[in-house]
Amino acid sequence: MRFKITLKSEGKNFFIPFNYNYLLSSIIYKNISDLDLASKLHSSKSFKFFTFSQIQVPNHRITKKGIISRDGVFNFFVSSPNDYLIKTMIQSYVDDSVVNFNGQNVNVDRIELLPLPFISDSMDFKTISPVLVRTKREVDGKLKIWDLEPGDKFFSNLRTNLIRKYLEFNNLETTSKEINFSSKMRKVKSRRISIKTGEDITYHRAYFMDLKLEGDPKLIEFAYNVGVGEKGSLGFGMLNINGNEG
Repeated sequence: MRFKITLKSEGKNFFIPFNYNYLLSSIIYKNISDLDLASKLHSSKSFKFFTFSQIQVPNHRITKKGIISRDGVFNFFVSSPNDYLIKTMIQSYVDDSVVNFNGQNVNVDRIELLPLPFISDSMDFKTISPVLVRTKREVDGKLKIWDLEPGDKFFSNLRTNLIRKYLEFNNLETTSKEINFSSKMRKVKSRRISIKTGEDITYHRAYFMDLKLEGDPKLIEFAYNVGVGEKGSLGFGMLNINGNEG
């Protein structure tokens, strides 16, 4: 299940910094009306089972530090296989239509619950937030985490990560369902994203790209809802069917 939320500032020329992933993640956590669920998700060290897209600004201009929404309007998508989580998010925005974004109050202009599209055993997707895939490598006798670029290991890790999410979400030990990831590599774009948490800043190299998913339709539907790759709850790996808005 997913929804599109449109926000609008009181004035024009609203500033949006380039690295806003943590800002959106904070907004999402703060706007889960079920406080116990919000606390459980925030404290969990495992999968959070939601993701969100990059911000879309229909009427914009780019500056050295960020994006200016000329009319104050911008939107993004949130998706999860947990229907209750999506419903409790939407209810929160209905109850309180003002959101704090980067220290400024903006109004919830519109919320649209989007229908699940038809999912077959072979689907072509584009990413609407960049995909992050990582691996551990030994450097000077120590294991370090490296961001992977698209290739065989990248796609293999995408599959393994999705299966792990599917098993945990459904409380399963194993599954016979299979899925395969590939790409024609025609629309690959690298994006370096910084995540600032308090005084700490982490940097990730992630990728916008086209993806083909082939396999069990239930796994493909799960990927569409939960996102692919790592750190979905920080705005990585959201998928959209080619030709669809969101």
